[in-house]
Amino acid sequence: MGEQERLQKAVETTIAAGYQLNREAFELLRTAAATSDPTAIINNALQRIEELDEKPVFIDRSFLETLLTQTEAAKEAQVQTQLQEEETEENPETYVTEGGSPFHPYAKDVEAKINVLEDPTGKLSSNGTIEEYLQYFQDRFKRIERLLRQRIDVRAATPITEALKSAAKTKLKIIGMVAEKREAKKQMMLTIEDLQASANILISHNAPEELHRKARNLIPDQVVCVAVVKTRSNLFLAEDIIFPEVGQKPQRRATEPVYAVLTSDIHVGSTKFNRDSFNRFILWLNGKYGNEQMKKIAGHVKYVLIAGDIVDGVGVYPNQINELVIKDAHKQYKLASKLIEQIPDYIEVVVSPGNHDASRNALPQPAISEDFLGTLKEKRKIRSLGNPCLVSLHNVEVLMYHGRSLDDVIGSVPGLTHEHPEKAMKLLLQSRHLAPLYGGKTMLSPESRDFLVMDRVPDIFHSGHVHVVGCCNYRGVLVVNSGGWQEQTEYMEKLGLMPTPGKVPVVNLQTLETTILSFL
Repeated sequence: MGEQERLQKAVETTIAAGYQLNREAFELLRTAAATSDPTAIINNALQRIEELDEKPVFIDRSFLETLLTQTEAAKEAQVQTQLQEEETEENPETYVTEGGSPFHPYAKDVEAKINVLEDPTGKLSSNGTIEEYLQYFQDRFKRIERLLRQRIDVRAATPITEALKSAAKTKLKIIGMVAEKREAKKQMMLTIEDLQASANILISHNAPEELHRKARNLIPDQVVCVAVVKTRSNLFLAEDIIFPEVGQKPQRRATEPVYAVLTSDIHVGSTKFNRDSFNRFILWLNGKYGNEQMKKIAGHVKYVLIAGDIVDGVGVYPNQINELVIKDAHKQYKLASKLIEQIPDYIEVVVSPGNHDASRNALPQPAISEDFLGTLKEKRKIRSLGNPCLVSLHNVEVLMYHGRSLDDVIGSVPGLTHEHPEKAMKLLLQSRHLAPLYGGKTMLSPESRDFLVMDRVPDIFHSGHVHVVGCCNYRGVLVVNSGGWQEQTEYMEKLGLMPTPGKVPVVNLQTLETTILSFL
């Protein structure tokens, strides 16, 4: 990429985040582009701005100059620290693998830095009343409306009651929850609602294709902003659809080369659980399986995150009993505990439930009960959290969500398939909600607070459920669906789902580079 292209990308990143560079700042950035990556400079600047109470609209030269000076000083200090560590390093303790080659796990000497930022466990109190459902959707609307109004182009959005009073040909922006979507004769009619009123919006047959594409991607109960033109009646003509979105964000990085394994859907107890592959995975974590490169990666693993469906459960899908080798949930967890406890004790293990686990089905789910995980906790330290949950690992924020709603999203939006779950996950990021659709396969509990709204944009968005590995980077968020460990069941076959068992995404938290390892 040439210097001019890199400069252009840096400017686009700034605008996408809702800021602008003044002339002097742009000139400084152009000068710096000769020796540094201007996008990295801007990402650093955006991260600093995120920490400010009062955020500027324009980024000026003095702000960038201060930032560049601090960055250079930090680099020099880091180099000096590394040199000192190399000088004082003694002969490290080594471990011999079954193959005879030495295995010294770098991560064993690194202190864990893990912080639970969000966990619904202990905060759930719904009784499922009509009043609670009303309060739940009102909370969803208010919080996503607030996210939308953080955008410069949406701050002046008009309430629907005021928009309805506007004169014909008035251009407006209105925020609402999608109540209905009807398509006929190459036209689409939307009905959206806010807290006081509703509006009918027409996407005409001669509207731009990009607008039609956005409209087709809309999911019921999603909160969006629509740019409209008022007609002589109470009908509005759509000109654009603006999603809550995630702004292009600077990625938080670990200061050390520690890795996180992202996995899910072990399904212990199923005849289709690929135990041989999982055993190889455990051996690899212990430095006893794989080539030298794989062992090097294993030595840097500090965290293992399991995003649900640890066991297959009982009675979860039709005729499941015919595909169970263990027909008791407690015994399934007992075997799962024996497997997980073999993960080296210097590695932090975080587990959250899925729809097959011993937790309530409705989202959000509390952590798996002690009655089931007690055996494991007696053997080793683990963190059992709810679904979804947000954790910080060495300063990198990871949103763990099992992914039950991906079925609903894939079934509602044209072009999405189970073969590419990362695309459906990207749509959830655009929605800033983990399960927008109510009334589908995903059960939602009407809590007073909607725990499924993505108030905080993660660095890594980790899901499972679909049993297919998929990764992408969307606006600075690393999106990972971790596949699983279960071969194709009869139920999957009927759904036309072809899983990719035994493949494990491993993320370097210092670079956010992802390596997918196969244990088949």
